[in-house]
Amino acid sequence: MSFSDLFDSEFKQRNKGHFSAIVRVALADEKFAPEEKMFLDKLAVRLEISPEEYTEILQNPLKYPINAPYLHEQKLERLYDLARMVHVDHHLGDKQELLLGKIGVALGFNGENVNYIISKALSLVDKKVDLDTFLFEMQNMHK
Repeated sequence: MSFSDLFDSEFKQRNKGHFSAIVRVALADEKFAPEEKMFLDKLAVRLEISPEEYTEILQNPLKYPINAPYLHEQKLERLYDLARMVHVDHHLGDKQELLLGKIGVALGFNGENVNYIISKALSLVDKKVDLDTFLFEMQNMHK
């Protein structure tokens, strides 16, 4: 196995973990809304999830670990995707909020303020901000 194959493999595993985390949020209420399905379809393409992997992850989203990114900006990008998934439903059920908090901690956000971070993220997504605005606002929320 070449070095580039190893990198590609690790990249794919990270994407599968990220996608499975989003599927967990989507399935927290035990059903997919049509908007959630459309979002998952688009995200699967963006994350280079094959149709076979897509089906496998939908059947067993717990199979893949979350794999928290090292860089804070990448953590925020993943949080942006997750918050958008929750927002697609137009309401935040108790299970989704609890799961989003757990995934936030798994992504590496501090457990003591993860609820504040998630609340801010959901507020920004509710305003339909783009990724760049989201990143700026999240990185400067205490200034």
